[in-house]
Amino acid sequence: MKQYVLTVSCPAARGIVAAISGLLSARGCNIVDSSQFQDLESGTFFMRVSFISEEGAERQVLEEGFQPIAADFGMSWNLHDGTHRMKVLLMVSNFGHCLNDLLYRWQIGALPIDIVGVVSNHLTYQKVVVNHDIPFYRIKVTRETKPQAEAQLLQIVEDSGAELVVLARYMQVLSDSLCQKMSGRIINIHHSFLPSFKGANPYKQAFERGVKLIGATAHYVTSELDEGPIIEQDVARVTHAQSTEDYVSIGRDVESQVLARAIHAHIHHRTFINGNRTVVFPASPGSYRSERMG
Repeated sequence: MKQYVLTVSCPAARGIVAAISGLLSARGCNIVDSSQFQDLESGTFFMRVSFISEEGAERQVLEEGFQPIAADFGMSWNLHDGTHRMKVLLMVSNFGHCLNDLLYRWQIGALPIDIVGVVSNHLTYQKVVVNHDIPFYRIKVTRETKPQAEAQLLQIVEDSGAELVVLARYMQVLSDSLCQKMSGRIINIHHSFLPSFKGANPYKQAFERGVKLIGATAHYVTSELDEGPIIEQDVARVTHAQSTEDYVSIGRDVESQVLARAIHAHIHHRTFINGNRTVVFPASPGSYRSERMG
C-alpha cells in the first residue's frame, strides 16, 4: 500500500468532491481523511484528501488520471507522497527556546521532518546544533553585506534541498526579493503584542501596561513585516502577581508551541494560502497518529 495526500484549490463548483472520490475509487484507493472548505467571499474551494492506494498505484499514474479532472475544474493541485519527510532549514539568532523545542520534537519523532541545517548570524547555538549532527552555518549580516548574506542563504537552501525555512526567532528582516522568491515557504514566529509593543523588550512593556493576555503568532513571511498570512496563534493568561520574568517565560513557552503546530500543519499539507489569510485544516483524531509518524 502507498500513502498519498492530494491538495486542491479551485473556483467553487458542483461535483468536485464526487469527481475526486470517484477517480480514487476507480484507481483502487481508499480515502483515510478528507477535509474541504468553500470561501464564500472569494468563491474558492479548498480540499485535502489523505488516501491509501491499496493496489500500489504509482504517483505518476494517479497524476495522469487526475489531470482531466483538474483541467475541467481549473484546479491548482499537488499530489504528495504521504511518507515523505519534508526538508527543513532552521534560522535562529540569540533566543534559543524555539530552536531547542524544535530539536527536541524532531529528536523524539513528534515532528517528522529532516532538519538539513541551522543558519545563524551568531555562534551562540553552534555547539547545540553540531551535537545533534546537524550542519551549522554562520552568516554574518550587516546593512552593507545583506545582499551577499541572502545570496549565501539561498545557496544553502538550494544545496540542502530545503523545502521550508523556519525563522525560529531569527532577528533579521528578510528582503522583499527573498520573501518573493520563497513565497509560502518561510514561516516566522513572533509575540502577539504587535503592533502595540515593538522593540527589543516587548514583555517588559506589556508588564508595565498590566497586560492580562500574552500570546504568539506563526505566519508565512511576506514583504510586509510580520503581517503575512497567519497559520497558528495561541494565548496564555497572566495576572498582576506575575513579574516581567514570568511574562517572558510564559511567552517563550507559547511561542514554541505555536511555531511547532504551524510547522506540523505545513509539512502535512494542511495549510492553504487564501489571499492575506490561510485555510488550515485540523488534523482529525483518526489521522493524527499517521501524520505524527509520517
